[in-house]
Amino acid sequence: MQVGAAVDGEATVGAVVDRKQYDAILKAIEVGSGEGRLAYQGDRPVSDGYYVPPTIFADVPPTAHIAREEIFGPVLALIEASSFDEALEIANDSEYGLTGSVYSRDRANLERARLDFAVGNLYFNRKCTGALVGIHPFAGIKLSGTNSKAGGPDYLFNFVEAKATGERL
Repeated sequence: MQVGAAVDGEATVGAVVDRKQYDAILKAIEVGSGEGRLAYQGDRPVSDGYYVPPTIFADVPPTAHIAREEIFGPVLALIEASSFDEALEIANDSEYGLTGSVYSRDRANLERARLDFAVGNLYFNRKCTGALVGIHPFAGIKLSGTNSKAGGPDYLFNFVEAKATGERL
């Protein structure tokens, strides 16, 4: 993965939004170093900006900070599960539920995830980013958002006060 300025057109990982987010992600990486095995860390470009190198931790327990928090940066925590049921249990045992992605050739697993995976946006056999505004309403559940779906027609109701009126004729 190439880390760098998005305007160059070469980078696959751009800068994070600001110093606060940059510091929070670096802190998560520091904490993660004591929770799992550092399997990969990319290079940080030698330039100005809030660039965080892609970082992957393996052998992460499901209770680890890097497994349970929304880091919103290029940090991946790999958690081993012995079955699909266990993987779904681990995924659902979280205070957050923004998006999820399931890769499987087994239609039964996909259907089980459709019914039981507690996320606001669920993707099958594709990455879990890239919701299309106006096509994929986007919001999480639990502590991830308010469950108001940005980009869909229901989103407009966030900008009005609904009022119902009844009259007996």
